[in-house]
Amino acid sequence: MTDNKINNIIRPRPVQDPELRLFALHHAGGSHVPFRSWARLLPAEWELCLVDAPGRVARPGPPCRSAAELAERFLDDFRPLMDRPYALFGHSMGAIAAYETALAAHERGLPLPQWLGLSAISAPEHHPRGTRRFALPDDGLREAVLRLGGTPREVLEDPELWAFFSPIMRADFELSETWRPRRDAPALPIPLSVFVADGDAGVPLSRTEGWAATSTRFLGTRVFSGDHFYFQPDPAALVDAVVAGIRAAAPVH
Repeated sequence: MTDNKINNIIRPRPVQDPELRLFALHHAGGSHVPFRSWARLLPAEWELCLVDAPGRVARPGPPCRSAAELAERFLDDFRPLMDRPYALFGHSMGAIAAYETALAAHERGLPLPQWLGLSAISAPEHHPRGTRRFALPDDGLREAVLRLGGTPREVLEDPELWAFFSPIMRADFELSETWRPRRDAPALPIPLSVFVADGDAGVPLSRTEGWAATSTRFLGTRVFSGDHFYFQPDPAALVDAVVAGIRAAAPVH
């Protein structure tokens, strides 16, 4: 599988004439890597487009510390590829970024995604969060990341890796935990699906119900088994649900 990159967009399986592009946005402290396997699970006519938030190996620079800033960066990245129908999926911090990016596109009169998928994130009325993990001392931050899961233990235990990773994690936690959604934001004219895990203590199902009010066409919530990173061991079930959501939302084959 050979990557092709346009601006900061990584395309693991470039498609010559895609019927649809799916942009997938990653969690706090993460990168595009967990989504790479999705390319082989999507319909052959669809193109997977991945992007890293600033501060990662594939995208150097200072990390973004606000959702609005990250959404603007992503919107700039997406514009060259918005000539085709597209959909947005985000997990955790990536879900915040996906929602804010869709809002920004709507306000600027840009092409809207045909579908928006939000995973492992509480509805806007539950933000900003009461936690302040980004302000913890170093040992406390390491323990918080360990409890959250999703980060290889060698990153937490290797001094050099931790020195690189911890500033990114602090910035991403700050973005996620200080996000103040606009209370006057319009309901988006975009089909919206929500995904949550039954073992995710930080995002219980009851805290996702408010997402229904943010879209004029809410497609419902799908509950999976697992923790905050429920899809990483085997993404097939989630990818199937994403494909079904997009097909229910728009005339894409």
